[in-house]
Amino acid sequence: MLEMFLYNWQIRNDWFEWCLDLSFEELTKKRIGGMGSILHNLYHVIDCEQLWINQMNGTPVIESNIDLITNLEEVINFSNETKQNTYNFIQKWISNQDNQVLKITSKKGITYSFSYDKILQHIISHETHHIGQLSIWSREIGIKPVSSDILFREPNY
Repeated sequence: MLEMFLYNWQIRNDWFEWCLDLSFEELTKKRIGGMGSILHNLYHVIDCEQLWINQMNGTPVIESNIDLITNLEEVINFSNETKQNTYNFIQKWISNQDNQVLKITSKKGITYSFSYDKILQHIISHETHHIGQLSIWSREIGIKPVSSDILFREPNY
C-alpha cells in the first residue's frame, strides 16, 4: 500500500514541476470537469487525503475553503504536510493491520462503515482519477502531460 502512495506522490510532484511553467491565468482558468481548475484539482486530491487520514487517526480534519487557494506554493506546502502525516499513519497501520473500521455519518444522517484498508485504496484511486483530468486539460492547452504509466516509470522514492 505504501508503495502506491509513494508512486502517487512522485506523480503529484511531477505535476507541480509541470505547473511551474504555467501562467497564473492558465493555472486558475475555469475548466470543465474535475474541480474546475488545475490548481483546485491538485488541492482537492490533497485535501481528500488529509480528510480521510485525519479521520482514521482521530485527529482534527483541516477545514479550508478551496476558493481561497490562490497559488501553487500553498498547494505544494499543503501537500508536503499531508504526505508526512499520511506516511506516518501508513507506517503505523502496516505494523498493526487489525481490520480497523471508520464509521462516518453523511449529511443526510446515513452511517457508513469502511475498513481502513478500503479507505486507503480509495485515496489512491481518487488521486489517480483526478490526475487523469489534469492529463486531459494539459492536452487541451497543447502541453505534454506528466507520464503516469507505472510500468515505464522509474521510482524515485
